[in-house]
Amino acid sequence: MTQDDLLQIKLRSLFNFNTFRPGQKEIIQDVLKGQDVFGILPTGTGKSLCYQLPARILDGSTIVISPLISLMIDQVNQLRANQFKDVVALTSFMEYRERQHVLKNLASYKLIYVSPELIQSPEILPYFKKLKVSLFVIDEAHCISQWGHEFRPDYLRLTHVIQSINNPPILALSATATEEVQHDIMTILNRPNMVKHIYPMDRENIAFCVYEVADDRSKLKAIKKLLSDYHTPTIIYFSSRRTTEEVSNILSQKLPERRIAFYHGGMDHIDRITIQQQFMNNQLDIICCTNAFGMGIDKDNIRLVIHYHFPTQLESYIQEVGRAGRDGSASVSVLFYARQDESLSKRLILNEIPTEEDLYFVFQKLFELVQNHDRIPTTQNEADIANTFQLSETQWRFIHFQLEKNGIIIDNQIIYDKESWKQAYENIKLLQKRRLTLKYSKLIDMIDWMNEKECLRKHLYKGFQSSFQKPSFQCCNNCQFSLSNWLPIQSKVNQELFTSWDHKLRSLLFIGEDHETK
Repeated sequence: MTQDDLLQIKLRSLFNFNTFRPGQKEIIQDVLKGQDVFGILPTGTGKSLCYQLPARILDGSTIVISPLISLMIDQVNQLRANQFKDVVALTSFMEYRERQHVLKNLASYKLIYVSPELIQSPEILPYFKKLKVSLFVIDEAHCISQWGHEFRPDYLRLTHVIQSINNPPILALSATATEEVQHDIMTILNRPNMVKHIYPMDRENIAFCVYEVADDRSKLKAIKKLLSDYHTPTIIYFSSRRTTEEVSNILSQKLPERRIAFYHGGMDHIDRITIQQQFMNNQLDIICCTNAFGMGIDKDNIRLVIHYHFPTQLESYIQEVGRAGRDGSASVSVLFYARQDESLSKRLILNEIPTEEDLYFVFQKLFELVQNHDRIPTTQNEADIANTFQLSETQWRFIHFQLEKNGIIIDNQIIYDKESWKQAYENIKLLQKRRLTLKYSKLIDMIDWMNEKECLRKHLYKGFQSSFQKPSFQCCNNCQFSLSNWLPIQSKVNQELFTSWDHKLRSLLFIGEDHETK
């Protein structure tokens, strides 16, 4: 029996699929050869199969680094429902007794999902060091480059984890990564010779519309009309948590027949899971959300993705609109652009990258701590420590990682040496300038695209691939597409609302009569 025959049998018997989607088999074949692989496949085309199938074949365990707890839990539940029982998501929300049971029996699991932060904790990593790891997967690998430098620096520490578990083969998967981002990821992982499988990321069933408006009032009026005209599952993206909640409440009042909720990273974890599950189960029609919502949302009938605020880079936009039309049916992205939104995007960037003045102040405070023979306070939470240095949490994570990298902080102990400090200061200042320049460059690309007068599809993907597929439905509003030409399948309006916590939890946990990731 050839390997192709074996893979075909496993695909059918384990996952109930008859054929591989483009790119899946090629990636899996190289993974089974023990190669380091970098795979880029369009959103919604089954990237997870590229490691779930090998995990059933390879000896030992497959570790999957995943960015969101909700994404891990969803994938584990789907696999267990498909009779893949030796799979687990190791999360910070596990009860102590349950986590200890999983850790003591870690070798019994073929597939282990875990976040980049948790796997590196001193209580967890020793258990992984004892495993026979056949494959180390970084799902949504663009997070290494997009989030690692500021928001989640533990992505940059994954190389240490990989070395400590005997350097297993790596599979990095993403839906969006330019040549520059691919190089950044492979450099950080210290795997410069990864076998690349790069497939076109454009989605031919999504039409693109960008409308310049005068202000937020104009946006709200246009969105209300869209939602009145089209009763389809919809995501509306915002860059502000406060605006997310405000617009959600306004739309709920103006459109009482639509089931609308908001979602952002500042909400309670249980509340976020509840909202996500209700949307997945068609108990909600519209989600007003920040970019905390969406990654791993495998809902195939989302027809409309609206941007109230535009993201700060094209990669994020492609990821977010890619949540629409995963069943192949005609879907639309609508972005509303007001000139004053540019100042919000710039503030978001400045909230991530510390200024040179911030850096100077941090070194002053560190020197004061050295003189007082103090350490970085480990008893405080991250927000309190950031406040001590007059930084946002993201700015503090950026500087703290660089201080560790340059040997200024080791195990929260401040190591003082005048020459080392001088060199570290210059190193961090140089990196700060590079990151700020890069982020502003990506923002300019985003703004240029929104102001593009030629084909939006062509210019959206030109930084990622050499060509794009002919649209199966319509192209964009620069190519004569009008929303009046769009006739999507309308959802039936169901007035059943889940308003109390009791109903929410009963629905989520399948209790009683209700059955159904700033």
